[in-house]
Amino acid sequence: MRIFLSIIMFFLLAMPIQARIISETVNYSDGKDNFTGYLSYDDKVSKKVPGVLIVHEWWGLNEYAKMRARQIAELGYIAFAVDMYGDGKVAETPEEASKLASQFYLAPDRSLLRQRVNAGLSFLKSHPLVDVNKIVAIGYCFGGTTVLELARSGANICGVVSFHGGLSTPNPEDAKNIKCKILVCHGGDDPHVPLEQVLAFQDEMRIAGVDWQMIIYGGAVHSFTNTNAGNDPSRGSAYNQNADRRSWQALLSFFKECFSEE
Repeated sequence: MRIFLSIIMFFLLAMPIQARIISETVNYSDGKDNFTGYLSYDDKVSKKVPGVLIVHEWWGLNEYAKMRARQIAELGYIAFAVDMYGDGKVAETPEEASKLASQFYLAPDRSLLRQRVNAGLSFLKSHPLVDVNKIVAIGYCFGGTTVLELARSGANICGVVSFHGGLSTPNPEDAKNIKCKILVCHGGDDPHVPLEQVLAFQDEMRIAGVDWQMIIYGGAVHSFTNTNAGNDPSRGSAYNQNADRRSWQALLSFFKECFSEE
Protein backbone atom coordinates (compact mmCIF):
# COMPACT_ATOMS: atom_id res chain seq x y z
CA MET A 1 0.00 0.00 0.00
CA ARG A 2 2.84 2.39 0.88
CA ILE A 3 4.52 1.66 -2.45
CA PHE A 4 1.22 2.27 -4.25
CA LEU A 5 0.77 5.65 -2.55
CA SER A 6 4.37 6.57 -3.35
CA ILE A 7 3.75 5.86 -7.04
CA ILE A 8 0.63 8.03 -7.00
CA MET A 9 2.51 10.89 -5.32
CA PHE A 10 5.30 10.60 -7.88
CA PHE A 11 2.90 11.04 -10.79
CA LEU A 12 1.03 13.87 -9.07
CA LEU A 13 4.26 15.76 -8.47
CA ALA A 14 5.40 15.08 -12.03
CA MET A 15 2.22 16.54 -13.51
CA PRO A 16 2.54 20.14 -14.76
CA ILE A 17 0.86 22.70 -12.56
CA GLN A 18 -2.07 24.23 -14.39
CA ALA A 19 -2.01 28.00 -14.68
CA ARG A 20 -4.84 29.86 -12.99
CA ILE A 21 -5.83 33.09 -14.67
CA ILE A 22 -6.80 35.86 -12.29
CA SER A 23 -9.07 38.54 -13.74
CA GLU A 24 -10.20 41.57 -11.85
CA THR A 25 -11.92 44.89 -12.37
CA VAL A 26 -9.67 47.82 -11.49
CA ASN A 27 -10.23 51.55 -11.16
CA TYR A 28 -7.88 54.20 -12.50
CA SER A 29 -7.96 57.84 -13.57
CA ASP A 30 -6.46 60.23 -16.10
CA GLY A 31 -6.49 62.98 -13.50
CA LYS A 32 -9.91 64.19 -14.58
CA ASP A 33 -12.22 61.26 -15.22
CA ASN A 34 -12.54 57.81 -13.65
CA PHE A 35 -12.27 54.53 -15.53
CA THR A 36 -12.94 50.86 -14.89
CA GLY A 37 -10.47 48.56 -16.62
CA TYR A 38 -9.98 44.80 -16.67
CA LEU A 39 -6.71 43.18 -15.59
CA SER A 40 -5.78 39.54 -16.30
CA TYR A 41 -2.68 37.58 -15.35
CA ASP A 42 -1.42 34.11 -14.50
CA ASP A 43 -1.25 33.70 -10.74
CA LYS A 44 2.06 31.86 -11.12
CA VAL A 45 3.80 34.99 -12.43
CA SER A 46 6.39 36.05 -9.88
CA LYS A 47 8.85 38.09 -11.92
CA LYS A 48 8.50 40.94 -14.39
CA VAL A 49 6.89 39.89 -17.67
CA PRO A 50 5.73 41.72 -20.81
CA GLY A 51 2.53 43.75 -20.65
CA VAL A 52 -0.20 43.93 -23.28
CA LEU A 53 -2.61 46.86 -23.46
CA ILE A 54 -5.97 46.05 -25.10
CA VAL A 55 -8.38 48.63 -26.48
CA HIS A 56 -11.99 47.63 -27.07
CA GLU A 57 -14.28 48.07 -30.07
CA TRP A 58 -16.70 50.98 -30.24
CA TRP A 59 -19.10 49.05 -27.98
CA GLY A 60 -16.92 49.73 -24.96
CA LEU A 61 -15.16 47.37 -22.56
CA ASN A 62 -17.45 44.39 -23.04
CA GLU A 63 -16.97 40.64 -22.77
CA TYR A 64 -15.14 40.40 -26.10
CA ALA A 65 -12.26 42.62 -24.98
CA LYS A 66 -12.19 40.83 -21.62
CA MET A 67 -11.99 37.46 -23.37
CA ARG A 68 -8.97 38.68 -25.32
CA ALA A 69 -7.36 39.83 -22.08
CA ARG A 70 -7.76 36.38 -20.53
CA GLN A 71 -6.50 34.74 -23.70
CA ILE A 72 -3.35 36.85 -23.64
CA ALA A 73 -2.87 36.27 -19.93
CA GLU A 74 -2.73 32.56 -20.70
CA LEU A 75 0.44 33.30 -22.70
CA GLY A 76 2.10 34.46 -19.49
CA TYR A 77 1.74 38.21 -20.03
CA ILE A 78 0.01 40.85 -17.90
CA ALA A 79 -3.01 41.94 -19.95
CA PHE A 80 -4.92 45.14 -19.29
CA ALA A 81 -8.09 46.04 -21.18
CA VAL A 82 -8.70 49.77 -20.92
CA ASP A 83 -11.97 51.64 -20.52
CA MET A 84 -12.05 54.47 -23.05
CA TYR A 85 -15.54 55.72 -22.20
CA GLY A 86 -15.27 56.04 -18.43
CA ASP A 87 -17.05 54.30 -15.55
CA GLY A 88 -17.21 51.08 -17.59
CA LYS A 89 -19.86 52.36 -20.02
CA VAL A 90 -20.89 49.78 -22.63
CA ALA A 91 -23.17 50.59 -25.57
CA GLU A 92 -26.27 48.50 -26.20
CA THR A 93 -27.05 49.72 -29.72
CA PRO A 94 -25.03 50.88 -32.74
CA GLU A 95 -26.49 54.35 -32.28
CA GLU A 96 -25.27 54.53 -28.70
CA ALA A 97 -21.86 53.14 -29.68
CA SER A 98 -21.55 55.74 -32.43
CA LYS A 99 -22.36 58.53 -29.99
CA LEU A 100 -19.80 57.30 -27.45
CA ALA A 101 -17.06 56.86 -30.04
CA SER A 102 -17.69 60.07 -31.98
CA GLN A 103 -16.52 62.30 -29.13
CA PHE A 104 -12.95 61.16 -29.82
CA TYR A 105 -12.98 62.39 -33.39
CA LEU A 106 -14.11 65.96 -32.62
CA ALA A 107 -10.70 67.41 -31.72
CA PRO A 108 -8.54 67.95 -34.82
CA ASP A 109 -5.54 66.54 -32.94
CA ARG A 110 -7.42 63.59 -31.34
CA SER A 111 -6.17 64.80 -27.98
CA LEU A 112 -8.92 63.13 -25.93
CA LEU A 113 -8.32 59.78 -27.62
CA ARG A 114 -4.60 59.99 -26.91
CA GLN A 115 -5.10 61.23 -23.36
CA ARG A 116 -7.32 58.34 -22.36
CA VAL A 117 -5.32 55.57 -23.97
CA ASN A 118 -2.14 56.97 -22.45
CA ALA A 119 -3.85 56.90 -19.04
CA GLY A 120 -4.46 53.19 -19.53
CA LEU A 121 -0.85 52.72 -20.57
CA SER A 122 0.36 54.51 -17.45
CA PHE A 123 -1.75 52.19 -15.30
CA LEU A 124 -0.33 49.11 -16.99
CA LYS A 125 3.22 50.39 -16.57
CA SER A 126 2.58 50.92 -12.86
CA HIS A 127 1.91 47.23 -12.29
CA PRO A 128 4.81 45.79 -10.25
CA LEU A 129 5.10 42.68 -12.44
CA VAL A 130 5.11 44.47 -15.81
CA ASP A 131 8.40 44.90 -17.64
CA VAL A 132 7.96 48.49 -18.83
CA ASN A 133 10.48 47.87 -21.59
CA LYS A 134 8.29 45.16 -23.10
CA ILE A 135 4.82 46.49 -23.80
CA VAL A 136 2.62 46.03 -26.87
CA ALA A 137 -0.76 47.73 -27.40
CA ILE A 138 -3.45 46.01 -29.46
CA GLY A 139 -6.88 47.22 -30.48
CA TYR A 140 -9.97 46.09 -32.34
CA CYS A 141 -11.97 48.33 -34.73
CA PHE A 142 -12.24 51.61 -32.75
CA GLY A 143 -9.46 50.20 -30.60
CA GLY A 144 -7.27 49.72 -33.66
CA THR A 145 -7.61 53.40 -34.47
CA THR A 146 -6.83 54.18 -30.84
CA VAL A 147 -3.60 52.20 -30.57
CA LEU A 148 -2.33 53.74 -33.81
CA GLU A 149 -2.93 57.17 -32.28
CA LEU A 150 -1.11 55.95 -29.17
CA ALA A 151 1.89 55.23 -31.39
CA ARG A 152 1.56 58.60 -33.15
CA SER A 153 1.56 60.30 -29.75
CA GLY A 154 5.13 59.08 -29.27
CA ALA A 155 4.40 56.41 -26.66
CA ASN A 156 7.49 54.57 -25.51
CA ILE A 157 6.37 51.00 -26.17
CA CYS A 158 7.61 48.07 -28.27
CA GLY A 159 4.76 47.71 -30.70
CA VAL A 160 1.18 48.35 -31.76
CA VAL A 161 -1.26 46.00 -33.48
CA SER A 162 -4.50 47.11 -35.13
CA PHE A 163 -7.16 44.52 -35.96
CA HIS A 164 -9.71 45.78 -38.51
CA GLY A 165 -9.18 49.32 -37.23
CA GLY A 166 -9.57 52.68 -38.92
CA LEU A 167 -6.29 53.91 -40.38
CA SER A 168 -6.94 57.59 -41.01
CA THR A 169 -5.60 60.43 -38.88
CA PRO A 170 -6.06 64.20 -39.05
CA ASN A 171 -2.32 64.68 -38.59
CA PRO A 172 -0.34 62.13 -40.63
CA GLU A 173 2.84 64.10 -39.96
CA ASP A 174 2.63 62.85 -36.36
CA ALA A 175 3.90 59.51 -37.64
CA LYS A 176 7.36 61.00 -37.15
CA ASN A 177 6.77 60.52 -33.40
CA ILE A 178 6.35 56.76 -33.71
CA LYS A 179 9.01 54.86 -31.77
CA CYS A 180 7.65 51.33 -32.07
CA LYS A 181 6.89 48.59 -34.58
CA ILE A 182 3.48 48.64 -36.26
CA LEU A 183 1.36 45.69 -37.41
CA VAL A 184 -1.96 46.23 -39.14
CA CYS A 185 -4.27 43.25 -39.72
CA HIS A 186 -6.82 44.39 -42.29
CA GLY A 187 -9.80 42.86 -44.04
CA GLY A 188 -9.33 43.08 -47.81
CA ASP A 189 -13.05 43.73 -48.34
CA ASP A 190 -13.64 46.04 -45.36
CA PRO A 191 -16.10 48.70 -46.60
CA HIS A 192 -15.49 50.86 -43.52
CA VAL A 193 -11.81 51.36 -44.38
CA PRO A 194 -11.67 52.20 -48.11
CA LEU A 195 -8.65 51.62 -50.30
CA GLU A 196 -7.83 55.33 -50.31
CA GLN A 197 -7.42 55.20 -46.52
CA VAL A 198 -5.24 52.11 -46.76
CA LEU A 199 -2.95 53.69 -49.33
CA ALA A 200 -2.75 56.96 -47.39
CA PHE A 201 -1.72 55.03 -44.29
CA GLN A 202 0.98 53.20 -46.19
CA ASP A 203 2.34 56.49 -47.51
CA GLU A 204 2.24 57.94 -44.00
CA MET A 205 4.34 55.06 -42.67
CA ARG A 206 6.82 55.20 -45.56
CA ILE A 207 7.38 58.94 -45.33
CA ALA A 208 7.99 58.72 -41.57
CA GLY A 209 10.35 55.75 -41.94
CA VAL A 210 8.33 53.59 -39.53
CA ASP A 211 9.01 49.87 -39.03
CA TRP A 212 5.59 48.73 -40.20
CA GLN A 213 3.79 45.83 -41.81
CA MET A 214 0.27 45.29 -43.08
CA ILE A 215 -1.39 41.92 -43.62
CA ILE A 216 -4.49 41.95 -45.79
CA TYR A 217 -6.90 39.03 -45.49
CA GLY A 218 -8.84 38.30 -48.65
CA GLY A 219 -12.58 37.94 -48.27
CA ALA A 220 -12.58 39.48 -44.79
CA VAL A 221 -14.67 42.52 -43.91
CA HIS A 222 -14.86 44.62 -40.75
CA SER A 223 -14.84 42.89 -37.31
CA PHE A 224 -13.39 39.67 -38.76
CA THR A 225 -12.01 38.51 -35.36
CA ASN A 226 -15.30 38.73 -33.48
CA THR A 227 -17.78 35.84 -33.64
CA ASN A 228 -20.50 38.21 -32.41
CA ALA A 229 -20.30 40.06 -35.74
CA GLY A 230 -22.25 37.26 -37.43
CA ASN A 231 -21.46 35.48 -40.69
CA ASP A 232 -22.95 37.74 -43.36
CA PRO A 233 -20.15 39.71 -45.08
CA SER A 234 -22.71 41.66 -47.11
CA ARG A 235 -23.50 43.64 -43.94
CA GLY A 236 -19.95 45.01 -43.93
CA SER A 237 -19.04 43.42 -40.59
CA ALA A 238 -18.73 39.66 -40.14
CA TYR A 239 -16.60 37.01 -38.48
CA ASN A 240 -14.06 35.26 -40.68
CA GLN A 241 -12.53 32.16 -39.13
CA ASN A 242 -9.48 32.05 -41.39
CA ALA A 243 -8.67 35.73 -40.90
CA ASP A 244 -9.17 35.40 -37.14
CA ARG A 245 -6.86 32.39 -36.92
CA ARG A 246 -4.20 33.86 -39.20
CA SER A 247 -4.20 37.28 -37.52
CA TRP A 248 -3.82 35.60 -34.11
CA GLN A 249 -0.78 33.74 -35.39
CA ALA A 250 0.56 37.02 -36.74
CA LEU A 251 0.09 38.55 -33.29
CA LEU A 252 2.01 35.71 -31.64
CA SER A 253 4.90 36.21 -34.07
CA PHE A 254 4.80 39.94 -33.39
CA PHE A 255 4.96 39.31 -29.64
CA LYS A 256 7.95 37.05 -30.14
CA GLU A 257 9.76 39.73 -32.15
CA CYS A 258 8.88 42.61 -29.83
CA PHE A 259 9.63 40.72 -26.65
CA SER A 260 12.77 39.06 -28.07
CA GLU A 261 11.60 35.63 -27.06
CA GLU A 262 13.65 32.61 -28.00
